[in-house]
Amino acid sequence: MQERALRTRRRVLRAAATVFDREGFSSASIADILKAARVTKGALYFHFESKEALARGVMEEQKRSLVLTNTGLHTQTVIDVTQGVARQLGTDPVLRASFRLTAEQRAMGGADPSLYLWWHEVCRTHLVQAAQAGELTPDTEPGDCAHLVVGCFTGIHLLSQVLCEGADLVSRLAILWRALLPAIAREQVLPRLNPHGSGDLLAALQGSGRDEEAAAGVSRGFRG
Repeated sequence: MQERALRTRRRVLRAAATVFDREGFSSASIADILKAARVTKGALYFHFESKEALARGVMEEQKRSLVLTNTGLHTQTVIDVTQGVARQLGTDPVLRASFRLTAEQRAMGGADPSLYLWWHEVCRTHLVQAAQAGELTPDTEPGDCAHLVVGCFTGIHLLSQVLCEGADLVSRLAILWRALLPAIAREQVLPRLNPHGSGDLLAALQGSGRDEEAAAGVSRGFRG
């Protein structure tokens, strides 16, 4: 029974994500979600008490998208975090919906900063480790840099969505990292950093089945 309930919950979340991704929060209806999920209203409300609760459940799926690589460079791990999300956004409707809903939170009755703070802490933690390992310039403050990374990702993602439905997000992020890395990373570290994401990232995504299209450009290094 527990396994069946979990399967139903996942089905409802995926159906809701498809509708939220297509319609946005305000225009999405419970009726459309029920139709997509092919479950009863009682089954849906057993897991989620309202449309708002369902939307927040979809938003929480962002945390499941996190891919942490271990290339020996903590700065590369932060790059890979952003490029891993970018690649998955191209193939995962649940993740796409979660990002759209995060940007539409005011329509849900108020903004909740917890996901932004969570992404900030992920980046900050690895930038602290990068600083301790001597990868960053002495005047790079990990917390400030993490805020910059999260803010820039948010803006670039929105721009890419408006211009081409996210098709160029990976390349736009690589442009960001090419501009940012010389300002934060020590000169001797730069040639070892790949702004498109490391080979380890692509292998991890393929191994987990989370990168169906294996986005191009991952093998090109910083000076490539």
